Amino acid sequence: MRKSLKYFSVLLLLLTFSSYRPADDSERYRLLMNVLYRSLTSVHYAIPNFDNDLSSTAFDSYIKRMDNSKRFLIKSDIEEFEKYRFRIDNEIQTGSFEFFDFSIDIFTKRIGEAEEYYKEILASPFKFNKNESIETDEEKLEFAESKKELKEYWRLLLKYQVLTKVENKLKVQENAKKKNDTSIVIKSFEEIEKEARKSVLKSHNNWFERLSKLRKDDHFNLYVNSIVNAIDPHTAYYPPKDKEDFDIRMSGQLEGIGATLYEKDGYITVSRIVPGSASWRQGELKSGDKILSVAQGNEKEVVDIVNMRVDDAVKLIRGKKGTKVRLNVMKIDGVTKEIPIIRDVVIIEETYAKSAIIENTEKNVRIGLINLPQFYVDFKKGDGGRRCADDIRKELIKLKKENIDGIVIDLRNNGGGSLPDVVEIAGMFIEKGPIVQVKGRWRSPYVLRDEDESVLYDGNLIVLVNSLSASASEIFASAMKDYNRAIIIGNNTFGKGTVQRFIGLDQHVTKPDDMKELGSLKLTIQKFYRINGKSTQMNGVKPDILLPDKYKYIKVGESELDNPLQWDEIEKSEYQVWDATYNIDKIVKKSKKRIESDSTFILIDERALKLKEQTDITSYSLKLKDYQEYRENLRNITKKYKNIQKVNPLIDVFSLSADKEIIEADSSKSARIEAWHKSLTKDRQVSEALNVIGDIK
Repeated sequence: MRKSLKYFSVLLLLLTFSSYRPADDSERYRLLMNVLYRSLTSVHYAIPNFDNDLSSTAFDSYIKRMDNSKRFLIKSDIEEFEKYRFRIDNEIQTGSFEFFDFSIDIFTKRIGEAEEYYKEILASPFKFNKNESIETDEEKLEFAESKKELKEYWRLLLKYQVLTKVENKLKVQENAKKKNDTSIVIKSFEEIEKEARKSVLKSHNNWFERLSKLRKDDHFNLYVNSIVNAIDPHTAYYPPKDKEDFDIRMSGQLEGIGATLYEKDGYITVSRIVPGSASWRQGELKSGDKILSVAQGNEKEVVDIVNMRVDDAVKLIRGKKGTKVRLNVMKIDGVTKEIPIIRDVVIIEETYAKSAIIENTEKNVRIGLINLPQFYVDFKKGDGGRRCADDIRKELIKLKKENIDGIVIDLRNNGGGSLPDVVEIAGMFIEKGPIVQVKGRWRSPYVLRDEDESVLYDGNLIVLVNSLSASASEIFASAMKDYNRAIIIGNNTFGKGTVQRFIGLDQHVTKPDDMKELGSLKLTIQKFYRINGKSTQMNGVKPDILLPDKYKYIKVGESELDNPLQWDEIEKSEYQVWDATYNIDKIVKKSKKRIESDSTFILIDERALKLKEQTDITSYSLKLKDYQEYRENLRNITKKYKNIQKVNPLIDVFSLSADKEIIEADSSKSARIEAWHKSLTKDRQVSEALNVIGDIK
């Protein structure tokens, strides 16, 4: 691994450019595109060719991202753009932005026209007795032939949005009449329709207000990502703010005040206060508060943030641990108040590993469950930061003291993360050996191994996965499967078999200090393979025991993304299969028999089929009576399957002995853990994992 990184670093040195003085944004864009081009052609795994094929793919992606809903551009615009279809690659290499500038000019003009459409259309009442319908699937729509046709599409779309609100309000009134609920004010159809139009108008005003705040940089970031994603779906350009957000997600912590913000009616509004954060401890900032202005430390300068973009406001509010920020806030009752907050590290607990004991006293089975939302690591702190491998080790040590019959590693919805950490975690369950094979662009495949002969946990092991378990999750699940170390339960995984690295573009360009940061490039540099030689790319990992799932019949995964790298295989590694104490074929057969006769799993499968049927419906009648019938049918389906997952009375869930004192001392943490435990008592997949451990026992 170290040799690969060293070689990778040497290549990056070749990408360093000479001093370059930009005059304006166009020059900065030119420099950015230059370093992206050189990075991609020099380092990307696939050795991309910047040719007509790539240009055409990027062109289609750009048009789709710019106006996927086909609400702004018309067919003549697309025809005008077509002359650039095979010229994007040439413009990249010559430093031209003719297509980008032209497209943004047209798009901005069309936004202005659309603003006139919706305001005019929503000024008059809709009639819902005509046989009209609306197609909502963008893939089935064509760009409008003319502005007149586009305006008509806007009319149908707005009518549909108003119809949904009207139907819902009528249903509320109908239920209120049945229950003699006098708290609901009964209104006429005309009043309901008018209020619905007013609501849709308000939401569109807010949307177009946000559109008006888009900068050229925002459009350019979209344009750049249309190009780099033409190579593969996981290669992406990250402006500085996006890279910062990525690091926060991966580390599970940030330095700031600990408040979730959103924009509403021009105000930066507090959505949620993170328990245990600086804002939570200070106590005065509350959900619903509107932040009017921001000041740093004891400085007199105050920055008005009314009508400011959320990301710009966040830059002012976030800051280093120990520094002070002063917020001028309007409370819900209209009173304004200055709130000083000393910034601190905000821990996002939901991203970290956590454990629970699950017990079925009737069957005398007791297991430990470790939920790992992602393979996290603190990139900024490196070896000194929090890592999931360290946390998993701690959880395993605690669980071994709990007299358990087995452990379940829950990787459902885990999209991956740190490759070194997954290798280390896998090594905790086996004697030394290969974990994953990695193949780069410049060398033969090499093996990442566990070199530690000790086994931290040698008991029964189950890995829970689903269709959103990806990348590092698939490495762990496949390694455990190939070693015959664990039983894999759930659904076929996502199928992401590639490895990405970040390049900080500013580090590889000599540029003036007053030039904006260029950002980072995340690019695919390797593919990984199972130790049996097969790639997880596109195919994912097939579980030993397949469980019914809500999304079973909906296509999800790498194969559904644009421009994925293809599946292949290499020679297998040499490894010693684990000597399991059970016959897996018998265990799988028992589980399958149980699943097929389980009433809850039968209902889950039925619900999955219904969900597939619902997602296939993309055209809706705009006739009130027809739409009411459609919605009533949906409500009946929802009602039938509402309580599929009921609390399993045979299961008890509780905290580890080592954690109880810490949890009880923190009321907010205690509430979160209690909610999680309750959800586990309703989780049929967890219940089946418990049953399987019982079968093994």
